[in-house]
Amino acid sequence: MTLTRTPLLIAAFFFSSIATQTTLATEFEPLPIRTSPVPATTDGVPHVQLGGESNPAHLRDLMARVSRIPGVDIRETVISMSGTKGFWIEEDVSLTNPQSIVGGREFAHMHPDGSLHASLSPALAVKAVKAGWATPHPWANKRLGWEGFVMIYTPTSDTEVDTVYQLVLASFDFVTGQQLSSL
Repeated sequence: MTLTRTPLLIAAFFFSSIATQTTLATEFEPLPIRTSPVPATTDGVPHVQLGGESNPAHLRDLMARVSRIPGVDIRETVISMSGTKGFWIEEDVSLTNPQSIVGGREFAHMHPDGSLHASLSPALAVKAVKAGWATPHPWANKRLGWEGFVMIYTPTSDTEVDTVYQLVLASFDFVTGQQLSSL
């Protein structure tokens, strides 16, 4: 198993061809630069974060926030490892970018360690990688619509929980066409 230690170089190459694709009409604000160390990840599936500290209080806070997003249900995942919580879009919510969802109506999921996979707009995915928040999923270039499929690293502070939550909201916005996030 090979490790991805510097997602910026991979992302620069990978995202260079999609950076100009059309996204939501929203102009995203610059993401803050993540200051905690960027964890290593596997470069295959299962795609997991290696190491890094997770604080149970931060993970509970993030999960509580996600559970309050209108139109989202927290369920067991259908696409990831046991213990992972899937973030599902309810049936009565329309989808603008259904091709970006990997399975069912699960637009994102959180692993037991607090790392997440989410479908972001390709432009926001580039920004998240450059700012140190995410790395492309190994499947991101496997199917049209998955270009923004990323792993978001485990939040390590209250401030990081805020940014990760905004990324989850932005994922929901991208998939549904809504405008809940401030990114």
